[in-house]
Amino acid sequence: MVVLGIDPGSYVTGYAFLSAGDKGVRVLEYGSISCKTNVPFEDRLLHIIKELEVLLEQHKPQILSMESAFFAKNVKSAMILGHVRGAILVTCKKRNMSFAEYSPRSVKLAVTGSGASSKERVAQMIQTHLRLKKVEGPLDASDALAIAWTQLAPPPVIAKAPKRKGKNDMRQLILKMGGTLP
Repeated sequence: MVVLGIDPGSYVTGYAFLSAGDKGVRVLEYGSISCKTNVPFEDRLLHIIKELEVLLEQHKPQILSMESAFFAKNVKSAMILGHVRGAILVTCKKRNMSFAEYSPRSVKLAVTGSGASSKERVAQMIQTHLRLKKVEGPLDASDALAIAWTQLAPPPVIAKAPKRKGKNDMRQLILKMGGTLP
């Protein structure tokens, strides 16, 4: 199965294609689609969709996993982001892809064990989870990797661990071994 992770933006949209199989999750491609700031919005939107269509044809994903809309104080920014999300969703739906969305907090929680982690921490942990030597590009690309990984990641072992306090706390042991907590 191939999953497309998208971190939508009107100037920079992060994308990641991950494949899940018998040998685990592997990265097919990731990066970002960038638009110049002096280009009108409708032209930026068209550029994002054209670039995305080329990538979709190449990787043929079955699932679109996208970051959900979040509460924004700036209504205009939220509306613009809504247009970008809608255009991406329609482009993928035309290819009969399934759709899943995750809040920024739930992605951070799945990848790092804390819903309040920084983008830099998410990039660091997704690099570890996917066994990458280095995560190239802007943080939008590492966010897209994290969003796709969240779709494919198995439920955390910690969810089944007993919640006891003390020296034998399974949660602390998992953290010491480099694991993540929900």
